[in-house]
Formats: sequence, structure tokens, C-alpha cells
Amino acid sequence: MPPPSEQAAGQTGEQARRAGEQAGRAGDSAPAPWLVVIDMQRAFAEPGSAWSVPRYAQIEPVIDALCERFAGRTVHTRFVPDPAEPGQWARYYDRWSTMRRPPGSPLWGLTRQLPDGAPVVSLPTFGKWGEELAALTAGAPLVLCGVATDCCVLATALAAADAGRAVTVVADACAGADDRSHGDTLRLLGLLSPMVEVAGARSLTGAGEAAPRQ
Repeated sequence: MPPPSEQAAGQTGEQARRAGEQAGRAGDSAPAPWLVVIDMQRAFAEPGSAWSVPRYAQIEPVIDALCERFAGRTVHTRFVPDPAEPGQWARYYDRWSTMRRPPGSPLWGLTRQLPDGAPVVSLPTFGKWGEELAALTAGAPLVLCGVATDCCVLATALAAADAGRAVTVVADACAGADDRSHGDTLRLLGLLSPMVEVAGARSLTGAGEAAPRQ
């Protein structure tokens, strides 16, 4: 797989803020949804990795199609460890010692080739919701996909919902540590409707939101 765009990965918070403001000025109606592609990285793609996600390759074409559909309204995220390992993170990396890699390790690279200037949010936490993602998406509904359903996707969805954002998790564009964990997490998220909706990629409406329940 090609390496991530270094220019994209280096986008500043100020650039993210301006991009979000521009999206929010599209009109008086509610802003169009943004796609958030969570942690599609070598650390989760490579079979030999301790954090390998078994169905990673299976969801890649679904995510590719979503990215085409959301062109210009897509944010990628990366999990990048904090070398300081604050608090319980030190014990976490004691458990997963083979993943104790520096932030610049190729393991943390994205497996998708991004257009120059495409926004990338890199954080040392499971959840990717925060000031940068909030500014980029400027109050818009969020459509989440990526890995792992039972970790970073879940953490991002809950934090964004707590902040009041409408969240849709695309079930067939996510993959978990295993099938059971994936399914259990989707059922849990489904209990949070209407703050969090779970939908298939084909059931999204033209606006990128989940179709209303009948």
C-alpha cells in the first residue's frame, strides 16, 4: 500500500478550522454530512501486527466508494502513540509491547493514498473526536467508518454524540477485532438512536445520512 500524504498529515489546526468554516458557510440549510475514516493504518491492516483487524481488506472497497461519494467532505484519522505514555498508557503498551513504536514509524501510516491537502487528524487516543475534528466538520453530521468498530470507532462515536453531533456508523464499512465484537458494538450503538444511527453503505440517502426508519 502507498504511504500517507505527508502534506496531508501535517495539516495544521488553523487550516482545519478554516476548512470547517468554509464548509459551514455553504448555505442556511443544515451542513452536508462529513465522512470520517477512522484509523485505516498499516498497524491494523498487516496480518503480522498484534492489532491486525481480520476483515480490514474486506471493508477497503466499501470505504473507497464512500470516499468518492464524500469527495471534499472526508477526514481521515490516525492513531499515533504518545511516547510519554501518560498514566495507564504505559501499562497498555506493556501488554502490547510490539506496538511500542515511535510516532514516525511506518506502522502508523495510512493505507489509502490521499489527495494533497486532504485533512488528517492524528491523536494518541482511541477516540478521535476533539477540537480539530469539530472545527473541520463545522457542526455537520458525521458518517463514521474504519477500524476498529469495538475500539476507536466506538470511542469516536460516543464522544461526538455527547457533543451533540448527529452520528451515523456505516456497519459494512467498519471492522472489529473479531466478528462478535463488531456485531456486539453495532448493537450497542443502535440503542443510542437517534443520537447514533447504524446503517449500511447502500442505505445512506443522497445527503449521506441514514434513511429514516419506517
